[in-house]
Amino acid sequence: MPPTPVAIIIPALNEEQSIGCVLDAIPPDLRAEVVVVDNGSTDGTAAVASSRGARVISEPRRGYGAACLAGIASLGLPEVVVFLDADFSDDSSLLPELTKPILEGRADLVIGSRMLGEREPGALPLHARFGNWLAGRILTHLYRQRTTDLGPFRAIRWETLRRLDMRDCGFGWTMEMQAKAARLKARLLEVPVPYRKRIGRSKITGSLIASLRAGATILFTAFRLLRWRPTTL
Repeated sequence: MPPTPVAIIIPALNEEQSIGCVLDAIPPDLRAEVVVVDNGSTDGTAAVASSRGARVISEPRRGYGAACLAGIASLGLPEVVVFLDADFSDDSSLLPELTKPILEGRADLVIGSRMLGEREPGALPLHARFGNWLAGRILTHLYRQRTTDLGPFRAIRWETLRRLDMRDCGFGWTMEMQAKAARLKARLLEVPVPYRKRIGRSKITGSLIASLRAGATILFTAFRLLRWRPTTL
């Protein structure tokens, strides 16, 4: 059987309450392999994901980027890879809107922009909105990539992802992807997506201190990668 054109990677850490909702909302007619990366959960996240038909792999090293890298390493050769959070804040029924531009050859990287879409009150706190604004200014002025959001709901062409040589194991992951994609001159498209309050407590935006730490990591990543250039032909 040929590989499915779309692979969906969902990093998850103690998302037993929400992961089933995320998986159930994926359009059944979307030809996709769904990989849930259990990032050290102590609840029933893995069992719920497996019961919904997802392939579950374990990545005990904590970190958003570490989970994403583990998911990538487990894939075959899809055409498009989608990254989606497990907390049900993004609408996974909109997956075709992110994958279609890539499958049709119109884009290499598609970001689901929460800033362009409608946000449920309280879903994205003020400090998170400011962080996105600042990251967007950095990408626009330093990398010549007009961006409104570093949202985790994103799709990327497999060949483009391979050339980015992703390394970040933490919350610098999304900035690394967009900064390197800009250096690669990948075609970026932003799609407005709605954003709702997550199920359960956020590990980052729900805490000002955690948000500041994540923000510092993102800024450091942006400046660290200014000298990066792709080496893969």
